[in-house]
Amino acid sequence: MTHSSLAADPYDEGFGLYVHWPFCVSKCPYCDFNSHVVERIEQTAWHDAYLRELSHFAAQTTGRTLTSIFFGGGTPSLMDPATTAAVITAARAHWNVAPDLEITLEANPGTVDAQRFADFRAAGVNRLSMGVQSLNETDLRFLGRKHSVDEARVAWRAAAKIFPRVSFDLIYARPNQDLAAWQRELQEALNEVRDNNITHLSLYQLTMEDGTVMAADYARKAFTLPDEDASSDMFERTQDLCAGAGFPAYEISNHAAPEQECRHNMIYWRGGDYVGIGPGAHGRLRLHDGAVATRQIKAPSLWLKRVSSDAHGTQAREALNTKARAEELLMMGLRLSEGVHVTRFERLTGLSMDHVVNTAATTRLIDQGFLEQKNGHLIATPGGRLALNEILRQLLAS
Repeated sequence: MTHSSLAADPYDEGFGLYVHWPFCVSKCPYCDFNSHVVERIEQTAWHDAYLRELSHFAAQTTGRTLTSIFFGGGTPSLMDPATTAAVITAARAHWNVAPDLEITLEANPGTVDAQRFADFRAAGVNRLSMGVQSLNETDLRFLGRKHSVDEARVAWRAAAKIFPRVSFDLIYARPNQDLAAWQRELQEALNEVRDNNITHLSLYQLTMEDGTVMAADYARKAFTLPDEDASSDMFERTQDLCAGAGFPAYEISNHAAPEQECRHNMIYWRGGDYVGIGPGAHGRLRLHDGAVATRQIKAPSLWLKRVSSDAHGTQAREALNTKARAEELLMMGLRLSEGVHVTRFERLTGLSMDHVVNTAATTRLIDQGFLEQKNGHLIATPGGRLALNEILRQLLAS
């Protein structure tokens, strides 16, 4: 398949670059991402390594049109803005670039100030995603966050004056949080969104990730979480309040004003290709010899050493068989309110949807109101997205 056929697709899934910055000021107890706390960062070494690994992958993907760059982590706002600028400049030189190229950088309210925001904007970043997580001081401490609620407000208000697009994250279903408390907090957030022209909210339920400090504390009953019914009520109220404020869910945990969806994450959910550079970064690429999943060395020091010697730090490069690719597209696509675009699914996998899913289960789930077929899409209804794991289990049952 040529790239021109992708460009002609009205549902073009895009092509992205993910840059993983592995360092944080402190490690949050709920976080299972590849993030590390260090006393000193050799910014020049990281600058050079990113450019080397970027060049390695660009040579394999010539002719593609880049639609997004995402600096994630970790806390990418700890990166020298000059490094950010250099990566953006190099990416623009390596690939064709969409005229509306989205360039997102993740930031924490406690790690940057308005001047640093301006530096990142000058580097080319046009979308800032802020890890606020809570508008409650006690819960910020529980979540291990270093900023205060007031600092968060100052930061997102400053960011909204500098970046064309701003998003921030909140976590709900926290210990001792009930529906009324979450509704008040979310309404406060929506008021700030309205007053400051913020265009996107990511709203996640607190989950216990294996290997985290918080999961260990939960296992020894150091705290309790809202039960399943209470969490479901919070989820449903979230959908209602956000939709009423003009921020409908376009994905299970993500809400946006019209045409303000995160284009980079849409690449993931629609099954598009993306290059991943930096320690522990993942990638998905369709190359001349088939679709592959890439994974970079996770340990920062080992990744740096390997890039220095080999020009890349790839730990694994695995072929994606057709069945695995199809299942991944279903699992990701059904998270979206638009669902899975059937024609795109069949183009990307070479398989008919009917040959992948259990057709009897599909019919049953449609009759039960968990799925619908509409305008060439297979869509999980709001109730279906709430029970997505079970729906996928039934759809993929042989």
